Amino acid sequence: MADDLGDEWWTQGDNSGVSDVDEDTQQLTEEQPIKSTSKKRKGKKHIQEEDTQHLTEKQSIKSAAKKRKGEKQIQDSAEKKKSKKIVKKECFITQERSEEKGDESKKNKKRRKKKKTITDVLTSSEPAPGSPADLMSLLKNHFSQSRSVIEQEELMLKDSCFLGSNDLTHSLSSYLKEVCPKWAKIQKQHTQSQSVVLLIVCGSALRTIDLIKQLMTFKGQAKVLKLFAKHIKVDDQIKSLSKGVTHIAVGTPGRICALLEKEGLTVQGLRYLVLDWNYRDQKHRRMVDIPEVKGDLLKMMDHGLIQSCIEGTFKIGLF
Repeated sequence: MADDLGDEWWTQGDNSGVSDVDEDTQQLTEEQPIKSTSKKRKGKKHIQEEDTQHLTEKQSIKSAAKKRKGEKQIQDSAEKKKSKKIVKKECFITQERSEEKGDESKKNKKRRKKKKTITDVLTSSEPAPGSPADLMSLLKNHFSQSRSVIEQEELMLKDSCFLGSNDLTHSLSSYLKEVCPKWAKIQKQHTQSQSVVLLIVCGSALRTIDLIKQLMTFKGQAKVLKLFAKHIKVDDQIKSLSKGVTHIAVGTPGRICALLEKEGLTVQGLRYLVLDWNYRDQKHRRMVDIPEVKGDLLKMMDHGLIQSCIEGTFKIGLF
């Protein structure tokens, strides 16, 4: 029995050891793939973790970049707003300055408007009739700038050189009848050419025509000639003066002065010199208030008329 069992036992024992070994090898082989799979899983997890880390880093970088862009945009928008505000402020400032300038210009205009002109002064003052003292003061102021004291005394007009002045109640005809009571006799005695008996000086051509119309009741048969520069040449007026006898001439001081310079008009037969002193135009200016006419008048008076008046050849009247 023993022998029989022993062989079988031995064989069984041998077989059991083999089976144990086989089982161990099977377990090892089973554990190895498990371990390899676990290693693979760990490697995949590690890779996945690295990928996720990379992704999270990229996302964080992108988010940081976006934040920076957003911050830059906010800063840019804030700077733009500031610049716009500054521009608007500058616009407001410029507008305010322009408005201030406009207000200043308006104030200056108002101030300029407040300045009184000649017409304002003349309209505000009551018209007073001209007197011989007015003409003498005008001549004195004129000659004081160009003549010596001795020459000024020689050119001073006396009271005997003047006719009666208009008191603003006369018309031209009534005034001339008062200062020239023997006109009909005087005009008949006048026979010289290039000269007149009565010379009336006014400020404009229109006033000349108006005065000639007012002479209709005074002149009688006397010949009247108009002497002004509008549409009439000097040579034509010289011819008309030299052709026949002219008794009355009415004109502007500029043209009369030109005729005296060219000797187309002389002072030899002159008896009365009447200045249209008190007449005022639309701007309430007298003849002596207009600078150009005033200069021509003084030039005309200085062209031998003052000396002849002092010598007693004619007299001056202020109408």
